[in-house]
Formats: sequence, structure tokens, C-alpha cells
Amino acid sequence: MNIKSIYETAKDNNNRLQALKVQERIKSDKKHLACTIRVNPSNTFQCIDGFGGALTESSGYVLSLIPAEKRKEVIDAYFSAETGNRYTMARTHVNSCDFSLENWACVEKIDESLNSFSMERTDKYITPLVQQARDSMGGGLKLMVTPWSPPGWMKDNGEMNHGGKLLKKYYPLWAAYFIRFIDELKKRGIDTWVVSVQNEPAAIQTWDSCEWTATEEAEFAVNHLGPALEKQPGNRIKILVWDHNRDFLWERFSQSMSVAGADKYIDGAAYHWYSGDQYENVAKIAKAYPGKTLLFTEGCIEGGSRLGAWFPGERYAHNIINDLNNGCTGWVDWNIALDMQGGPNHVGNLCDAPILVDTDSGKIHYQSSYYYIGHFSRFIKPEARRVDITVNSYMTPATVDGRMGNMMECCAFKNSDGSFAIVVMNRTEADMIYELCFTDESEATVLKCPPRGIQTVILNS
Repeated sequence: MNIKSIYETAKDNNNRLQALKVQERIKSDKKHLACTIRVNPSNTFQCIDGFGGALTESSGYVLSLIPAEKRKEVIDAYFSAETGNRYTMARTHVNSCDFSLENWACVEKIDESLNSFSMERTDKYITPLVQQARDSMGGGLKLMVTPWSPPGWMKDNGEMNHGGKLLKKYYPLWAAYFIRFIDELKKRGIDTWVVSVQNEPAAIQTWDSCEWTATEEAEFAVNHLGPALEKQPGNRIKILVWDHNRDFLWERFSQSMSVAGADKYIDGAAYHWYSGDQYENVAKIAKAYPGKTLLFTEGCIEGGSRLGAWFPGERYAHNIINDLNNGCTGWVDWNIALDMQGGPNHVGNLCDAPILVDTDSGKIHYQSSYYYIGHFSRFIKPEARRVDITVNSYMTPATVDGRMGNMMECCAFKNSDGSFAIVVMNRTEADMIYELCFTDESEATVLKCPPRGIQTVILNS
């Protein structure tokens, strides 16, 4: 096996996406061998769109409070192909979301002409952030646009918060609102790649929210938003539905796809992690609807910031590995940066982020999640194709709980340049001794992954 390089992050050493000499991790014997990982490059699966994060008003606001060079450092840390995590995707919001400074809309008061449509709030903190992300990666940013709520005057409860539904008489106007927002972004040099009909359409939140059934999402996409987007110049903008948790991903998507015309206008599903693992629902859609986009669009550690904690990185990697292994085509994190409390959030729904910013001192804190995400986003390139892997376990490692399930988690991809990126994660408290080989090889290379560590192994073709 021709191992080109190994990159490592681990809790108990100073390695943070550290490039190692291959010999540093090769073992000369199989003592304490825990598992064998076999890569089968002839059995391939989905093609990857990329990785990214959310460019919210809160992230833009936090980064506006620090010096320009520090702000650039954070954006480059994510989007730069030379020095960063090589993000190629991002998600932002139409109108306000919970990670905004307050409720606001591009059309605040009743105006069915949309003549009063204003990008003032978007342009204050969001537009500059999206433009800087685009420039950091050198152009070609794949941007997702999502609403948390229409303006309150379009809804049956008269407000942006606490759920409520879009009045059906406003379906055509809400589609026109989408188009206007996309057009305004275009004027600012920002292209839209994909939209979702609604963030978390089954949730009644104390913040910006709006309820849609699966059928209503599909009918809006088929009869209003899809035809409106068809008239837009340039590449066709994709439409995703659901954009909520994995638990009802299959049920909701299959219901939406049963609406006449759905296959033409609905390009796939978006989903979040807050209901638990439920990866079987991702796999069911990947199998039943091949060719559809399956985009993970939001996940975070809830309840405020977790400065210095190690478990967030492991939670991220566990989700990314299992989402990818079950057919996910792209993975987008939540806020790219928050303050030291995990905000601001206009209803106090504080969360952690891979980068926390001390807005008083300007100090930037890179969290474990930042490094763990980087093990995927830096090395699994857009258009990479997932390849089959099998893991054979031999013994219970020296873990705290001694469970056989606490074995190596891993995924494998072949990049368009012919190289392979194998990501392996050891969540145990002991060294994980593993061997790696292609299925057609008689000899395997024995390697070591340190406790609470993650590695990306790059193989030449």
C-alpha cells in the first residue's frame, strides 16, 4: 500500500491537523491489533458536493467586532484552499433566523407589490461575510439560501415566531420574494446554488419558524417556486425539502415526492442531526432516489459554548462519517463563528461553534470541532466518490466500557486526481492498532491511531 501522507489530530498530544511522517504511525508488528480496514475501490457510491458552514447574521456581527486581519483569519481558516479547511459550500438565511440580532424581514409591512423590498439588514452583516467567503476560496462558492419565516404579515399567526403557516394566498408572492432575494444577491456578485423551502418545517419555535406539511412543501415547489426559478438565467437553482431532523427524513421526503411534478422540481432533501443518529433514513433515500441531493445542513452542540471541550469534535466526526457512509452528498455545519457565550441569539438559544471569538480581546479560539471537520473537508474534495470499506474487528480494545462497538469509525473516498482519502477515528482511551489494505492486496500496513484521535490517510492510486 502506497501511503502518501497521514494527518492527525488527537486529544493528548499537540497534533492539530498535523502532517506526520508515515513511519511515525507504522507498526512493525500486529500486537494488540484491533481491526482490519479493507478498501474496495471497485465498489463506488455517491459523488460529494463539498463541505461548508453557515454564514448567519450573528456570525457576521461577531466578526465585525474584531480587527479586519483577525476577521480575515477566521474566514480563511474555513474557506482558503491554501491555509484553511477548504470549504466550498455555505448556508445563509432569507429574513432573520434565531442567530440574528432580532426579528426582521426584507419587507417589514404589508406590501404585495414588494416595492419596499430592502436588503439593508442583509447587507449589514451577511452580504460582506458571504462575499469574503467567496473571495477566500477564489470564487465558485456553492451557496444555500433558506428562510426561517416569511414576514409576519404573510402568516396566519401574524408574527415571525411561534410557528404559524404561510397563508396560501401568498404562495405566489412568497415565491416572488425568494426570486427577489436571489436577484439581489446576484447584483452583489453572489450566486445561489440551492434553496430549501423552509428551515425545520415541523417545529413551532420561540424564534423565527413556519409550519409546512410535506405535501405543502412539494406543492409550493412544484406550482410556484420551481417554475419561478426556471425563469432565472444561468445554472438551474436546486430546490430541497424537509431541512429538519433525520427522524422523519424518509417519511417527509417520500410524501413530498408523491406529489405530481415533484420529481421535476424537487432535487433532494436537507436534514439536521438534533433527533439522533437515524442514518438508516439517509440510506433509504439514497437507495430509493438515486441521483437526488442529500445535504446535511445543520448541526451544533446546543446549550452554549464548550470552550476547550474535546467531545464536540468527536460528535462531529461520528455524524460526518455515518452520514457519508449512508449516502450524504454534502455536509454543512451551523454558525462558523460565535462569541464566547455561544451567541448572539435573539431568544437566547445559545450554541457552540468550531471557532469562538473573544470580541473584547480579539482572540480566536479554535475548537476540537474545527480540526475534526478539517479531516474531511481538506482532503475529500468536491466530486470525490465514496468507495466501499469493510471493518473486521478482532478484540475488545482497552476502553473505559470495554464494548465491542467502540471500534474504529471510518470512511473512504477516491478523489478525481486518483488519490484516496481514508478518515479513521478512535474514540477509545487506548491506542487503536489497525491494519489498512485494498481488497486485492495480500499484505496490509499496520498503523496506530492515538487515543481520542482522528487521522486522514492519503493513498496514491
